[in-house]
Amino acid sequence: MAASKAVTPIKGEFLRGTSSFRNWITKDGSSGFKAESGRYHLYVANNCPWAHRTKVTRRYKGLEKIISMDTADRWRDVEKGWRFDPSVPGTTADTVNGCTYLRDIYFLADPNYSGHFSVPVLWDKEKKTIVNNESSEIIRMLNSEFNEFCETDGQRSLDLYPEHLRKDIDDLNEWIYPQINNGVYRAGFAGTQAAYDVAVREVFEGLDRVEGILSTHRYLTGNTLTEADVRLFTTLVRFDFAYHTKFKCNKKRIIDYPSMWGYLRDLFQTTGFGDTTNFEHFTQGYYRNRDGETIVPIGPDIDFYQPHGRQSI
Repeated sequence: MAASKAVTPIKGEFLRGTSSFRNWITKDGSSGFKAESGRYHLYVANNCPWAHRTKVTRRYKGLEKIISMDTADRWRDVEKGWRFDPSVPGTTADTVNGCTYLRDIYFLADPNYSGHFSVPVLWDKEKKTIVNNESSEIIRMLNSEFNEFCETDGQRSLDLYPEHLRKDIDDLNEWIYPQINNGVYRAGFAGTQAAYDVAVREVFEGLDRVEGILSTHRYLTGNTLTEADVRLFTTLVRFDFAYHTKFKCNKKRIIDYPSMWGYLRDLFQTTGFGDTTNFEHFTQGYYRNRDGETIVPIGPDIDFYQPHGRQSI
């Protein structure tokens, strides 16, 4: 889950809650949480875009053997939230704490916890507590603090937040998050027509702006793939399947934006991106919940493996 408030607060506006656990893992352990092989564990859900960011980064940086991971079911229980059910394909048990519900993991960390039971969760097996549940911070830890444990030298040298591009990345995140990443939720969960009108307009203003950037840049900052691309990818890959229809963001589809559609295919075909995407889970997760049966749409039928031709940009 990411923490921010809407760009334009208005009656009926969806406001996302804040993340509660904000500790950091550091290479030298000065934070109290030292980067170590096998010590940390990720809890995710395939239909959550915030959790997907951490899955992409973990795979991209070659940390799958270093940081273990469990995956919740695509449907959340109405009362108890995310559930672990290994009988469901693509879902695991809680292999670390043996909990059935994610909420119970929060209570292990803090018996008096009263906030949101959100994914992703980064768990410390040694201290038996939650380190962090803010996706934007988790991906930065995975990017920089575990380099000595990366699977290959190439992955060790990958940097999603390079010093010379940090201002550009931060500037991009500053408007892409409220307008696009969280913007689709502000549109989909709007409680009034006025709130929806503001949110959906900002979604497409943001997408139009991205399209302009990508018409002359392979990635958002130029020729370097960064965390800004990771953060945008997990929204774009869900857009035509869920946000376009379920969240009423139906002015355009991503495939209607020539540069952005090529960019999305480019990322999808990159290690860590397409291979961590579970279309079935997030389609069913958005359209059907445990509180009642809802018909899940059959499509769209989209080929993410078409040649993208972005290398020459």
